[in-house]
Amino acid sequence: MDRRKPILSPGMTAWIVAMAVILADQIVKIWVKTHFYLGESVQVLPFFELRFVQNNGMAFGMEIGSKLLLTVFRIVVVSALIWYMVRLSRRNGVCRGYLVTLALIAAGAAGNIIDCVFYGEIFSNPFPPRVAEFVPWGMGYSTLFHGLVVDMLYFPLFSFTWPAWIPFVGGAEFSFFDPVFNIADSAITVGIFVLLLFYTRHLPFGNK
Repeated sequence: MDRRKPILSPGMTAWIVAMAVILADQIVKIWVKTHFYLGESVQVLPFFELRFVQNNGMAFGMEIGSKLLLTVFRIVVVSALIWYMVRLSRRNGVCRGYLVTLALIAAGAAGNIIDCVFYGEIFSNPFPPRVAEFVPWGMGYSTLFHGLVVDMLYFPLFSFTWPAWIPFVGGAEFSFFDPVFNIADSAITVGIFVLLLFYTRHLPFGNK
């Protein structure tokens, strides 16, 4: 039986996944930001559109509290998560899947942090139909830590009108799935879902 060690350690696998997510997220964001005007939408499939929107807040366009505090909080959380991953990757027998799951969450959060920290300094933010451009540092639309997160993935899977007899919502239009998000949001969501489904026992406070 071949008992050779894998070419990539669990820790190296996790870092490669994290870098791939951040790189893909930033490439798509920069391409959309410099080729789409704000609000522009292009239908790719009947149930999928590229729609350029920006937001101040957390995943899927939510906005909670102060922009600066939110960005600083994100940085603290991601730094703690990276520290935990580094320590974990040094252990013998660490679960590769668990580390990759943490890498997805950390990379997703880091991807949105990049937008918040830097985009306001390096991009213009013109009115439609003009598209954003790179500008010299300090000539952008906002200041350090106050950039806007770029979203573009939109999946309007189906819609219908509520029957008129239903209280409160009768006659209103309902569309699923309305939030516009990005690759970083997707990585966070997938990472948390897989973590809760398969790896809660590995968490520091999980069942042993």
